[in-house]
Amino acid sequence: MKEQLAIYGGPKAKTTPNYPMYPGGLEIGEEEKKQVLEVLDNKYLFRYYGPAGVESKVRAFENAFKEKMGSKYALATSSCTGALISSLVACGIGPGDEVIVTGYTFFASCAAIVSAKAIPVIAEVDETLTIDPIDIEKKITPATKGLVVVHMRGVPCNMDAIMDIAKRHNLRVIEDCAQAVGATYKGQYVGTFGDCGCFSFQYHKTITAGEGGMILCKDARIYDRCCSYHDTAACWRPDRFAEQRFEGELFCGSNYRMSELAGAVMLAQLGKLDRLNAAMRSHQRRIIEQIKDTKGIKVRPCNDPEGDTGICLMFYLDAPEKVAPFCEALKAEGVDASGVFNSGIPDWHIYAHWKHILHKKTSSDVCCPYECPYHVKNPEPVEYAEDMNPHTLEYLGKVVHLDIPAQMTDEDCDMIAKAINKVAEVFA
Repeated sequence: MKEQLAIYGGPKAKTTPNYPMYPGGLEIGEEEKKQVLEVLDNKYLFRYYGPAGVESKVRAFENAFKEKMGSKYALATSSCTGALISSLVACGIGPGDEVIVTGYTFFASCAAIVSAKAIPVIAEVDETLTIDPIDIEKKITPATKGLVVVHMRGVPCNMDAIMDIAKRHNLRVIEDCAQAVGATYKGQYVGTFGDCGCFSFQYHKTITAGEGGMILCKDARIYDRCCSYHDTAACWRPDRFAEQRFEGELFCGSNYRMSELAGAVMLAQLGKLDRLNAAMRSHQRRIIEQIKDTKGIKVRPCNDPEGDTGICLMFYLDAPEKVAPFCEALKAEGVDASGVFNSGIPDWHIYAHWKHILHKKTSSDVCCPYECPYHVKNPEPVEYAEDMNPHTLEYLGKVVHLDIPAQMTDEDCDMIAKAINKVAEVFA
């Protein structure tokens, strides 16, 4: 006999509390305190100068992070947005250029392109909910200079196809790894395939200092140009007032430096990354194993299942109108769940709600970069519409999403799987 759904008065499938999705934030403890107190005790609050004989925590974090990820260079920043803007500028992207970006990502991935004075071109996602390589090819024009590819919700993009396209069309590749720290593709860490890889350490992310970012790159000149843009005062240079060492080394930039206090926290948090990812992957796989054959749902496919960080579980229903009642029933069972796309509910992660871009909003009467006199390689203006990427909206409209906190137990996972199967019998 089927157990009655909780929404109709039956017993809840999940009786344990739900953890908030702050994997690293919930693990803040003695290691972070020790690192921060060393900064305060040493009075070394600025990485580029301070009391003699003290090692910068930011520099130590950069060294540890690049060694962990297998990258030649690493530059810590104040945010992932700052990392993206610095990377785009360092790669020579600017006025007149077009940059292709996915339509399912946090708005900052697109806004960074505008901040670099380039024009975003928004591409479809495929069923993995990462950028569709087929649509990338369709949207390349003579003005296309780069790609911002986002390893969305912990899943790696199809980097083989993306790097092949980039090579054939001579495009720069910036990887947005904000939601995928520690993800891999065929055994290689994301953020090390393209020209630059950008990471976020904001509080929702797997490891965190509340705010913060990182750039990985393998080219010395791109690294130096990232340094120039992230610190326009040139404190990073061996001789900050010296003549430039190569053409294009020095130019006006901004201030996206990471603070020593953030670097101290991140140095401690980095040591917890593998454990947190291992826990989330284990939880995700335990749930998937129990629902993978459930009628009426399809687990989100992954370009490399072994490389998924496991930060969430996403599965498809066969019709968008089923999502809301399915999620309502799951919540009644004690499981936090939500749909991903609802045209009536604004969400900065979906291009259809990016009003700033769709209406070409700018901070002044000059409509830069959209009406740029340097945009001559592609004579057609780039236009936007809410329905311009229908496949993206179709996919997102049918998805149910659950966070997978690292702090969950096997019992939590089993109860979540039970709830999904229970609800699927009625609503899927």
